[in-house]
Amino acid sequence: MGVAAFPRWSDASPGGKRVAAIVTHYIHNSHAEIIAGRLLESHTLDGKGSWPKQGWPRLELASLYVDQFPPADKSRRLAAEHGVRICDSVTDALTLGGPDLAVDGVMIIAEHGDYPLSDTGQILYPRRKFFEEAVAVFRRSGRVVPVFMDKHLAWNWPDAKWIYDTAREMKVPLMAGSTVPLTWRHPAIEMERGAPATGALVLSFGPLETYGFHGLEGLQCLAERRRGGETGVASVQCLEGDAVWRAREDGRIDGALVDACLARREDARPRKKRMEDEVKATAFLIDYRDGFRAVMLHGNGGGFINWIAAWRESGREDLPATLFWTQEARPLGHFGFLVQGIEQMIFTGKPTWPVERTLLTTGILAAGFQSRQEGGERIDTPHLAISYQPTFTWTDPVPPPPSRPFPGP
Repeated sequence: MGVAAFPRWSDASPGGKRVAAIVTHYIHNSHAEIIAGRLLESHTLDGKGSWPKQGWPRLELASLYVDQFPPADKSRRLAAEHGVRICDSVTDALTLGGPDLAVDGVMIIAEHGDYPLSDTGQILYPRRKFFEEAVAVFRRSGRVVPVFMDKHLAWNWPDAKWIYDTAREMKVPLMAGSTVPLTWRHPAIEMERGAPATGALVLSFGPLETYGFHGLEGLQCLAERRRGGETGVASVQCLEGDAVWRAREDGRIDGALVDACLARREDARPRKKRMEDEVKATAFLIDYRDGFRAVMLHGNGGGFINWIAAWRESGREDLPATLFWTQEARPLGHFGFLVQGIEQMIFTGKPTWPVERTLLTTGILAAGFQSRQEGGERIDTPHLAISYQPTFTWTDPVPPPPSRPFPGP
């Protein structure tokens, strides 16, 4: 059996384990603020922890390295108010000015900021650079602490694999990923462990890299639970525009799974136009090594405003589907569940969910962008022969969703 999801919010006072946060920049509603900021301003981001009775993480933000300071920066003001050390290097953030490692955990939050694009159109966030500098402190100090890396491990496969291999070599407890596998679901269902699932589809929306990653994590947190566990991905293909709808017509994209997801949309008003005319679509067709087939259907327009997944199981007539509900207003409560998972890892020294999930989704995303750059060519991915078993079982989070009601029946 997998490890059950954490059942409730921490209601402890601030303090406990000391954490260094290494971030790209820290502005209002940036990932730095809504993850690391919870250590300063409680789970409600208002210093009160009052929604309802979640309180504070049992983590203390001891230091903060910020890579960029835009005009809207909040880090320096908040650090001064809370007595947090603002550092001019990753090394200083981990050593607190001393000779050796002086914190109990590290959060690397390389999301948002002014960074160039790769030749595939992905953002060159310095995730590997930040991790390398943390590792240098670990090596010099002769000990390691848990590291959480926000979202995908790196924009490219070689960097992601290097991070993963280095963590294994040095026995660094490493965790990464999205809030989507942790958040509220409607209906509140989980794929049974060992289910005879044969295929799955996830609807996604927004910027292709940064939001598409969330879609892939929502897909993979279900796919990994199929019979036999995860065996890895054999190929990825990116389709765009009319090619997406042709793939639905010829069966490469399962139309029934698309419909099952659409029925769970938050905005389920009848369409005035055909979906093909309303939605600017991209699809990642993902063939797994064991024959499981999955699709991320990523769209903008036409009511694509949620992450929704559906799947097929042998011997089951219905198509289970669930909407991953996120609070798109402060305090963005689904990020609280992410901080809980980080907290659990730092206190136990064991990842709360498998980093292999994010290693695989990082590789799928990179292969999808390569296919897109190459005009939709199918990309063979022997390097994604990543096998693992799920170690996290989702349960309906406490507290319930804080704002607008769930859609539909």
